[in-house]
Amino acid sequence: MILSQADKELINNSIRDVKDFPKEGIVFKDITTLLNNKVAFQTLMNHLEERYKSYDLDYVAGIDSRGFIFGAALADRLNIGFVPVRKKGKLPSTTVCEKYELEYGFDEVEIHLDAFPIDNARVLLIDDLIATGGTANASAKLIKDVKANLVETCFLINLTFLNGVKRLEEHAPVYTIIDI
Repeated sequence: MILSQADKELINNSIRDVKDFPKEGIVFKDITTLLNNKVAFQTLMNHLEERYKSYDLDYVAGIDSRGFIFGAALADRLNIGFVPVRKKGKLPSTTVCEKYELEYGFDEVEIHLDAFPIDNARVLLIDDLIATGGTANASAKLIKDVKANLVETCFLINLTFLNGVKRLEEHAPVYTIIDI
């Protein structure tokens, strides 16, 4: 199912720009206004369900933290499991972690070692936004490290000028809904 231009505009127009957040010069894409717009959120989730229902997925993995919202809702609609990819130190059992570079310094994400109990599980990785691709790239590596099959990555918003998609395409196909 291809998302109509009208539906893309509905979704895009429901996302609020917040200037100078979290620091001066940044325009933050606030999805809370999409989430509280029942028509826009339902349009988005209907589209994602339609797109992925034939992918024969076993799990949706969502990136901490906004990827949890879309990922858990989509996993429920597809009647499959949801797996969180968390910031370091947030998961209670044995994990594997991946370090990635930030503008100034490093951060880490982790996943439970037994996150995908099905052999060669088919996984969709999802988040709200891809910028430079650091977190998404590290998350993709983690999914592969625990021997799962990363089928595709999905993002609501792609900040094209930061080239994060190009970095991620070495792991799996990338699907984005709104390109800015």
